[in-house]
Amino acid sequence: MRKFDSNQPGIPPTYRGRLAPSPTGYLHVGHARTFWTAANRCLNAQGTLVLREEDLDFSRVRPEFSKGLLEDLGWFGLDWQEGPDCGGQFGPYLQSRRLDFYRETLQILFNKGLIYPCVCSRQDIIRSIAAPHANEEEPIYPGSCRNREGRIGTRVNWRFRVPDGDAVEFVDENLGPQRFVAGIDFGDFVVWRADDLPAYQLAVVTDDAAMGITEVVRGADLLLSTARQLLLYNVLSLRIPRFYHCLLTKDEQGEKLSKRHNDLTLRVLRDRGWSPEQLRMKWVA
Repeated sequence: MRKFDSNQPGIPPTYRGRLAPSPTGYLHVGHARTFWTAANRCLNAQGTLVLREEDLDFSRVRPEFSKGLLEDLGWFGLDWQEGPDCGGQFGPYLQSRRLDFYRETLQILFNKGLIYPCVCSRQDIIRSIAAPHANEEEPIYPGSCRNREGRIGTRVNWRFRVPDGDAVEFVDENLGPQRFVAGIDFGDFVVWRADDLPAYQLAVVTDDAAMGITEVVRGADLLLSTARQLLLYNVLSLRIPRFYHCLLTKDEQGEKLSKRHNDLTLRVLRDRGWSPEQLRMKWVA
């Protein structure tokens, strides 16, 4: 059993929160609710809020989405102190410009013998670059390639070898105690793709650590990702942030909002005459 505690020895760092949207579509009210929560937790802690664009999904990223997220977040009343539009000491704040950081992390994992080359499941590899939400999780990997050997730089996918049977436990700031078992709730996961791009888990851990993020606020559908990321924090000897997972905003049919819900994007609602205050009132109604 591995219990992960963000209250580590030493002087607690100043609060640093983050917003990490992906410019693969326009932001909807579910994003806004989570980002509003993140911004307010940072404000209440008198901390610094960082905006980072997670723009590694090159097949879906569009300049209009990148421009749109800045406009929509600003319209909604969010304010950040570091980001791609205003700079900061921990930039760049576009993941597409941070590839050298990710390669360094990959090399560390390779040197420690914690990853292996994998030639399986192309569709799982394709999905690995984006955050794997609860209803989009890949099947538990059977370990078919665990005995393969390779070298960094070759065009191959790389998986992190999880400690089968180990329980990963942590206390979420919103949802309380969480427990996931490696090899049962999740398997060996992709950290690097054959097209020479990092997968979501590696990129997020690398960035949150490098940017000094002390609390990660995001949707509850990423709880399982947190278990994976805690394993990476541990083997990389990085400071573990706190985690606050928000309950998901759902549509009238009870489905989690996604970027296909175009009628619930912030810009559509704004054009229909909604104000940010009216939207926030619905959350507490």
